[in-house]
Formats: sequence, structure tokens, C-alpha cells
Amino acid sequence: MKRADIKIGFSCNNLCKFCVQGEKRHLFGDKTTDEIKDILKKARQDAAGVVFTGGEPTIRPDLAELVSFAKKMDYKIIQIQTNGRMFVYKKYCMELIKAGATEFSPALHGHIAELHDYLTGVSGSFRQTAAGIKNLKELGQKIIVNSVITKSNYRHLDKIAELLVGLGVDQYQFAFAHALGSAEKNFYSIVPRKTLIEPYVKKGLNVGIKAGIRAMTEAIPYCFMKGYEACIAEKIIPDTKIYDRGAIIDFTKERLASGKSKGKPCLKCKVNNICEGPWKEYPKHYGWNEFKPL
Repeated sequence: MKRADIKIGFSCNNLCKFCVQGEKRHLFGDKTTDEIKDILKKARQDAAGVVFTGGEPTIRPDLAELVSFAKKMDYKIIQIQTNGRMFVYKKYCMELIKAGATEFSPALHGHIAELHDYLTGVSGSFRQTAAGIKNLKELGQKIIVNSVITKSNYRHLDKIAELLVGLGVDQYQFAFAHALGSAEKNFYSIVPRKTLIEPYVKKGLNVGIKAGIRAMTEAIPYCFMKGYEACIAEKIIPDTKIYDRGAIIDFTKERLASGKSKGKPCLKCKVNNICEGPWKEYPKHYGWNEFKPL
């Protein structure tokens, strides 16, 4: 199913240390309601699913209206990609569900408040997001959680996974930090070595696998995923058109052409034809010595 990914603006109530959007919240205004509706009309020509993302979509007073409009346009999947804090208000969850939202993708980056709140830059954000996930679960919603792998949390990925399994999420994903925006500015305090995270990532995946919950990774090449190849999310990412300040027609092609990179070790690797490699910023800082051909 083709998907439209709509960045409705860059305003956000978090200040994450790894945010790929960085200072865009101060540089660009948010899209208007009518602008987003126009995008929804255009995107529906070849997309059956839509993701509202940002920035933070839930701080917009018109989000329920936009979700309702997407439902009227007969989008089959309507996902809210969010930091999840507003879901602490159960009435708000119910409003979005009634409007037509079918999936919720909140982000949780720590197993305890001190860790998550440090990374998001907002005291109390862990409590709100965890409570929001509970609310959505009680309302019978599909929940797909994203956790960004950083230097601060990679040793605790199994604990994060245990928390998410306990909360009853349907899927979780460990996404390796992409060094753009704030993550680029804070590179050496945010982006860990892939060789260091490997055993912890696998421990975190094992928690979900044992519980029968889909557990995935993003932006971790095959050479660090031996035995866990089925958990590589790039294999299942749908065809996506991204509506940012402009439009990226084919996110997969764009990701491969200008987002990811390959080095000399990749050329000797037996899975070079299916592995996307790391985000290109990673080897610019750390080089290619960690990457061992399969």
C-alpha cells in the first residue's frame, strides 16, 4: 500500500537532543489547514495510507478535522506519528479515534523518566507518553512505538522493550539516530558506535520476539544484524511520498540516492544488493572500519 507522509509543520512541544528537524521550527511556518487538505486530495490519487507527522501534529487544534477529512477521502490507514504526550488526555484520544485515526505511533526513548525526559528536553514527558500509550491500549488502538538509539539509551534497549511489551504495544522499532538537525549539532554526545550497540539491540529485539510482538530496527546495516535479518525495517517500509516543504516522490529512491551511503567493505559484501548501508553522516565521522563484509 502506497503511503503519503505529510509533515504538517515543525512546531513541537519537545526539544529532543536528536531531532532531525533541528532549528526548522524557528525558520519555517506550519502548513495551514487548507494547504494540508489540498495535499490530502493530491496524495489520494495514488496513496491509500497517510501519516500525519511533523514537528508534532497533536499540538495543532485542527488535527481531528484533518483526520476526519482524510477519512472522507477514503484513506485506509490514517496514522498519527507523535511524541505521544497529548494522549495523556483520554478524551483527546477518543476525539482522534472518532475522527478516523487507525494507527498511533508515539515515541518513547527511555525506560525511566530521567532518561526519556533528558533526551526530549521536557520534564514530565515520559509520564505523559507512557500514560498516553495506556489510554490508547485501553481504547483498543493499534500502537507502533519508535525509540531512537542514542549514546544515552542504547545500554537500556532491553528495558525499554520490556516496558513497551508491558504496555501492550503492537510493534516497536529501534531507529538508529540520524545525524541531521540537532543530532548533527550534538553528534558525539548522541550518535553511538554501531559495534557498541549491536549486542544491546539484539537483547532488545529478543524481548519482543519472545513476547510475540513485532520488533524492528531502522538504519542498522546487515553486518550488525546477523541472525536478526528479519527485524530490518527497510525490508517492509511501504512506498512513500513525503510532503515536506516540497515533495519527495519516492522516499526509497531518495533515501538510497542521497540519504544512505556505501563504502569499500560494502562492495565485497554478499548482501550489498539488498542492504541500504548506514546514514551517510555516520561514516563521515566514524569511518568504515566497523563494517565487515558478510
